[in-house]
Amino acid sequence: MTDEVTEENSKTFAAQKAAGEEPRHIWRMVAIWAVLAVVCDLLFYFLVGPHVPPGTMTNSAEENQFDFNVLLLIALPVMLAIWVYLAYSLVMWRSSRWGDAEPVGGAQARTRLGVQVGWIATTTVMVLGLFLFGTVELITNNGAGGAEGPNPIWTPTSATILPVQVIGQQWKWTYRYPTFGGFESQQLIVPDNTTIAFHVTSLDVIHSFWAYQLSIKADANPQQDDVAYTTTKELGSVTVRCSELCGLWHGAMYNYGKVVPKDQFMAWAKATQAANAANTKLLPPFAYTYVPDANGADGGFYPDNVDPYSNSEVYGAKQPAS
Repeated sequence: MTDEVTEENSKTFAAQKAAGEEPRHIWRMVAIWAVLAVVCDLLFYFLVGPHVPPGTMTNSAEENQFDFNVLLLIALPVMLAIWVYLAYSLVMWRSSRWGDAEPVGGAQARTRLGVQVGWIATTTVMVLGLFLFGTVELITNNGAGGAEGPNPIWTPTSATILPVQVIGQQWKWTYRYPTFGGFESQQLIVPDNTTIAFHVTSLDVIHSFWAYQLSIKADANPQQDDVAYTTTKELGSVTVRCSELCGLWHGAMYNYGKVVPKDQFMAWAKATQAANAANTKLLPPFAYTYVPDANGADGGFYPDNVDPYSNSEVYGAKQPAS
């Protein structure tokens, strides 16, 4: 019975084709897809694209927003092509149109060399194009806000770069400013229209520095200097979070910062440097990495008279004479 139905449907398709009744399904799907793709891309580009995080506070944020929008403008037509094909198939070849018989494509369904070649060529061009696009965006944007390790491959051309050291520890972030005496602050304050080099490190376990309005992301590894660049473009507030599971209070490891005008930054930096001069003397000299000391409550690093990891529970105290 099945063979008879299959043969009958095949004859029906052949008869329709001979009579010119069978629609050109592929061109129908392409037309529907093209209209939907153009409309959806335009709606996204003008209504959604300008508001996509991380915004435009820095050049890396602006470029990353642009990159995301480009990828989505490409992904939307691909997704719509799949949806259109599925919807068209459900409508045109649903079983209810054929009664009890299963719809059979017959000879027309056996091969479409042009469709196959077109699909392979299109996807190949897309993949290679996205590879080239992503590589260019990384190079021209000095790493796109991502960390590059202690020896960055892509560095800014700016002659004046402000270094800011980011120090992670369970469970807080602090920031040192080497060009202002190496003072340490719990606030991340940076000037507008300035290229910043973030030197990210850790005093204990692995953390991850994520200032998402700045579009900066860098792992904070102990005894490693992880460098990431960006150039500030707009004033505003910044939220810093840890994005690497680092212990019990990982979720509470965040603080805030600001991008401020240059004159306001200079006034803050000089005032903070002067106010913290006595405390800065107790800190270890500025370095791009530090070795934490279990007995370092006094600010010392591995004092000669103290075992680095003392058995004493009174941290910071000298060991009793033997």
